[in-house]
Amino acid sequence: MDQPSDIQVTLPDGSKRAYAPGTTISQVAHSIGRRLGRDAVGGMLGDSGQVVDVHMPLHRDTALRIVTVNSQEGLEVLRHSTAHLLASAVQTLFPGTQVTIGPAIASGFFYDFERAGGFSSEDLEALEAEMHRQAQHDEPFVRSEIERGAAIDKFRGMGEHYKVELIEAIPPDQTISLYHCGDWVDLCRGPHVPSTGYIKHFKLTHTSGAYWRGDERNPMLARIYGTAFWQQKDLDKHFAQLEEAKKRDHRRLGVDLDLFSFHPLAPAMPFFHPDGAAIYRRLTELVQVYYEVLGFQEVVTPQIYDMQLFHQSGHYEHYRQN
Repeated sequence: MDQPSDIQVTLPDGSKRAYAPGTTISQVAHSIGRRLGRDAVGGMLGDSGQVVDVHMPLHRDTALRIVTVNSQEGLEVLRHSTAHLLASAVQTLFPGTQVTIGPAIASGFFYDFERAGGFSSEDLEALEAEMHRQAQHDEPFVRSEIERGAAIDKFRGMGEHYKVELIEAIPPDQTISLYHCGDWVDLCRGPHVPSTGYIKHFKLTHTSGAYWRGDERNPMLARIYGTAFWQQKDLDKHFAQLEEAKKRDHRRLGVDLDLFSFHPLAPAMPFFHPDGAAIYRRLTELVQVYYEVLGFQEVVTPQIYDMQLFHQSGHYEHYRQN
């Protein structure tokens, strides 16, 4: 039987290399250099701009840019994988919690969960410890593809109705993929780091509420935010910068400059002192000038509303003590 001909891989410098069909991006990286192989966490094929797993096999000629830990794309892969590790930890410590989505974002990552009562600061500490425990097992992230009907049956059987809704919304021409990590599995397009052992330096930062799919008519979910870096020094630097930013926060500067103060009777609403009131008045006058120049009309709306509005918005259950 004839052996399949080699495929041509074009690198960013224009050079071409020949490989056997089925060679993975990781194997290409290692063939170029030991350090590149060690640092590779993904690849970008052609001009798609989409990052794929480092273990993705190549079956046809393609341009390839190897994504490493030193790139922004590599950092996004790490943070996406850390979000998945968080979800695994949540379902380990809090069985019955439903998972929804967990993307990487500019500041780190988040994951939304359906859990009555949300998560406390003590919960976040316990989750971090569980994440470190699971990361030490160095479980591989294993991608598999699945037929739509089988995927729906699988997640419906797991009681994950949010995942079922996501699957049903995937266009028919798109591949449905799962990622397994140990015994835990999630619906995901990827990509991910090769294994949980890559996830070492992270921090869960805070929680908030978020409507499913951003629609106030849908259930309120519990969102956990966090961030992750490849090195501890970068994680420390990130939080040092946040502390510096707090020093320049207008809410803090206003109090320090005796422009305004806050009181528990009106949370987050400033009491303006004489100098602050003068600045407030001048700014209001300036805005009104621009109203006239730009042809806007000013209206005045109530500042106090019936409790029904807070029930409708979903805020009542979270802020009724205030």
